Amino acid sequence: MMPTGPTTLLLLLALGALAVLTAARAMDTVLGWRHRGRAAVAALVVGAGVVALARASVAVQVAAGALLAAAAAAVVWHHRTRSTSTVARWGARSRRKAGVASTLDIARVASSWAMKRKATTVRPSFADLGWWARWRTATSQVAVLLCRVGGLRVWSSIEDVTLLFGGPRTGKTGWFAGRIIDAPGAAVVTSSRTDLHALTAGLRARRGPTYVFNPAGLGGMPSTITFDPLTGCADSVTAAQRAWDMLPGASGGNSERAYWTDQARRVLTALLHAAALETATMIDVLRWVAAPPDEARKEVTAILRRSPETAYADDAEQFFRTNERTRTSITSTMMPALGWLMSPAARAAASGATAFNVAELLRTKVTIYILGAKDERIAALVCALTGCIARESRQIAARQDNGRLDPPLTLALDEAALISPVPLNEWTADMGGAGITIVAAFQSRAQMMDRWDETGARVIVGNAASIMVFGSMRERDDLTYWSDLTGERDEPVATTDSGGHITSRTVRTVPVVSASQLANLPRYRVLVFHRGMAPVIGRVRMAWTRRDVRAQAKVDRRAAQAVVAAAEEAARAAHDSPAAGWAGESPTRPVLDRAPGEGAPDGW
Repeated sequence: MMPTGPTTLLLLLALGALAVLTAARAMDTVLGWRHRGRAAVAALVVGAGVVALARASVAVQVAAGALLAAAAAAVVWHHRTRSTSTVARWGARSRRKAGVASTLDIARVASSWAMKRKATTVRPSFADLGWWARWRTATSQVAVLLCRVGGLRVWSSIEDVTLLFGGPRTGKTGWFAGRIIDAPGAAVVTSSRTDLHALTAGLRARRGPTYVFNPAGLGGMPSTITFDPLTGCADSVTAAQRAWDMLPGASGGNSERAYWTDQARRVLTALLHAAALETATMIDVLRWVAAPPDEARKEVTAILRRSPETAYADDAEQFFRTNERTRTSITSTMMPALGWLMSPAARAAASGATAFNVAELLRTKVTIYILGAKDERIAALVCALTGCIARESRQIAARQDNGRLDPPLTLALDEAALISPVPLNEWTADMGGAGITIVAAFQSRAQMMDRWDETGARVIVGNAASIMVFGSMRERDDLTYWSDLTGERDEPVATTDSGGHITSRTVRTVPVVSASQLANLPRYRVLVFHRGMAPVIGRVRMAWTRRDVRAQAKVDRRAAQAVVAAAEEAARAAHDSPAAGWAGESPTRPVLDRAPGEGAPDGW
């Protein structure tokens, strides 16, 4: 036993008071004992135990104090992590920050520092680098830049899906070009115009080869890479995937459209598989669809009997033997996937003359610009190439030790619903984990729902970790949807009398960003939804304001001027050459290309 001094007694009294409060709180919050009598008895019991410690040794007193402190901490932790406390704390934080993310929120969730913390996860090769080398690496190697809020940049991880919504001429293309330039690995870019190619091709050529796939013949640019949709279709699984890519849209629903789309995919799969087995062409596939049923049936079924998948022969047999009305419905649904065969530019792009290997494209960090018009026929061919690259890349990623591509493949899908309606409702769920970054742009949610139906559009939006909404939208349902997604905030309202004196003050609930505010966002301003934090309103940077883009533009202009000067010099040299005159004829009288006296003018 050790004597109890004044200091020890004061400490014991403090611990006793803490014990009483802790016990009362524990009885009230944990055990639900609401009666004061029971709480008081429990507090007295604990207090008596504390007094009994006064006669104990110092070691016992310290241990008891530590236990009491741990019990108090446990009660506080439980109280703070309850649903009631969490919701109340969120509400207070939202009111304090006007419903938007604070600087601390951005720094914690979407800053450069936050992105580099998981660099070794999204880029496994970075694990071989020292910590200082990782922190000095450009953030664009592990994240996608969204916007700037004040002095902070807002980023989204390369394993997350980023969606853009905005009308024409709102700045989407300028933002898109910057992300294409910054893509750390290979990139597949789809666009309905040539401006993205003009802005980014020069800088992307420094990273790796660049190719153009132009089935629409936009701008007179020739296709420097070709793709035959029958590539790989000797494999039945590849044939089925290719049919899905060439006939995008809803599937498995109860609508009549979904039913006929499923039937058309089933038949197209069998025809693609047959053509690949016979080393035929897409022209033969079109011929089989348009030929008389009996003639095509014998040829197709004979080929498919050689396939290990006997079900395809049965599918073809059923299609050719069905009644005329059903066959016409399936054929009309399938024809958009074959309509590009009527375009010479599309046929040239689909010749397969310049075959490519996806693994080699990824290794050399290739950039492929896929130019497509707003044409349903061309969209089938664009989707076939995009789907081929994306699916094979996912298979390559699955064979890696870490299950992802490093550096990642970037799918920059501008006007995705119009020219490249790939199955985003499926891809957005798992492509990010395979090292495939998806950045897709749309004009509106209505456009997305028209392409992937309402359920598919909801899935795509739900899978997106970052959503950027540009201004100048005029669709009421879209504006209301995004405004509701921002949440609500409390706005103080002062009531005044006729003399302008304040008579009362109240608080009303308003949207964080109203529909009218969103519709009238200034140019290059965006509303950003980022997973893990409240929305922010930031400013996006256009690619043509970047220093590297301006420098490359000067280089391109000088190269173009050199080409023009060389052409003019060649023209002058040809004009000054004696061979340019009238060979073998009098220079003063041209020779008429007509018989003597035939149609000659009077007086000649």
